[in-house]
Amino acid sequence: MEVVRSQKKPSSAFASADVVSNIPLYRSPPTLEVRLEDFERFAVDRLLVLRRISDGLARGKKPDEMEKLVNDLWKANMRHPQASEVINKDIISHFVLRLVYCRTEELRKWFLSIETTLFRYRFRLESSDVHRALMTELGIPYKVVTNAEFEGLKDKLTQVARSVSQPLPTSDGTYYKVPFEEVPELVASRRVFIQKGYAYVALNQVVSFIIPHFRSHLSKALVLTNRKWTSMIREQEKDRLTPIVEALSTSYLGPDYSQAKELGEMSLKDIDQVARTAFPLCMRHLFDTLREDHHLKHGGRMQLGLFLKGAGLKLDDALAFWKAEFSQKVGAERFDKEYAYGIRHNYGKEGKRTDYTPYSCQKIILSTPGVGDHHGCPYRHFSEENLRAALGKMGVSSRALDDVIEKAKTKHYQLACTLTYEAVHGSSCDAGINHPNQYLSDSQKTLEAKKLSTQTSFTDVQ
Repeated sequence: MEVVRSQKKPSSAFASADVVSNIPLYRSPPTLEVRLEDFERFAVDRLLVLRRISDGLARGKKPDEMEKLVNDLWKANMRHPQASEVINKDIISHFVLRLVYCRTEELRKWFLSIETTLFRYRFRLESSDVHRALMTELGIPYKVVTNAEFEGLKDKLTQVARSVSQPLPTSDGTYYKVPFEEVPELVASRRVFIQKGYAYVALNQVVSFIIPHFRSHLSKALVLTNRKWTSMIREQEKDRLTPIVEALSTSYLGPDYSQAKELGEMSLKDIDQVARTAFPLCMRHLFDTLREDHHLKHGGRMQLGLFLKGAGLKLDDALAFWKAEFSQKVGAERFDKEYAYGIRHNYGKEGKRTDYTPYSCQKIILSTPGVGDHHGCPYRHFSEENLRAALGKMGVSSRALDDVIEKAKTKHYQLACTLTYEAVHGSSCDAGINHPNQYLSDSQKTLEAKKLSTQTSFTDVQ
């Protein structure tokens, strides 16, 4: 059992008197021993949370919806069989992903934004005692407003609250006063009352001046981590941690669809109908191009071929399918000599006999198709004009189409695909699309459910 060695094991994020917070500030790396399998597994669990938060933000979810989403995601993914280890998992996973996402400016920007969002909504769920403990740990000078002082300022605090549509102050509420320079965001937007150099901050506004401290520290820490990674860690850990770290930022975290357990077999006679009704855009484009040109370059053959394999197309049917298309352009003899081997190879029947898995969305998005290639992600690689035409062909309405195009423009390619799915099927996909075979599986389930519903309705009428 390999471990990443250090000194001791913390048991909580921090404790202040009798107040214990479940939210670490991640001010210093953990000093504990971590099993190598936990190093990766904890990071994957946290990454699932971060990616779903990113998707929620891209969808424009409201603050109360985001709060529920974050809470549900954290409970579902960041559990540990031992309750005492939950905070350790939190700390370890954060610092592993800090290594993963420190390596480029784009990765740092994404991690900083989503980790800050995660902290914001976790903080909002904590008690006022925890808020005060966090302010103390961050070194923020604050004072709790006394009842007497509150009564003397109540009218002015009420006036400010009304002007910004905040809950009106009450005598049993909590107010803090902090030096006004500590809350520039609240001062700039005129959301606090200021007197004698102090800003009077309501309990529900505390997060506004905690977040800049958290974000600033993490931003600086990511830059410092990158320097250590580049100068020392990457080389020292090249045979152990480095491969894990470098793979995590682009890793696909769902089922690999190496076996079509859910879909069963895809028959040749049904393939055209399934392509028309249930293929994601990337695979439908490849399929239509193959039907039209009777040829695809290597990248396209791999992307579509492995997708069809994951969809349940058996080897004999796959050979028959590809031969029927390619023979029209290159002839049956040339197909047998030059192309049949590659198909058998993908099914693990040639060469190293590896059972290759279908490509995930991440892998497809990161591919770089050249001139004459048709593989890759249409939401990333198509021009706006071509993307609009392709989406229209799939039956995406003009209203939904604009939303899909906007997400593609802002590089939310998987969300664009998710919105396409929802527009085509009239059904929500809260988990998002992360794999072409997932799109196919969900499509077929939705279509089958609608078919059964129609049959049931017809029977009821009879």
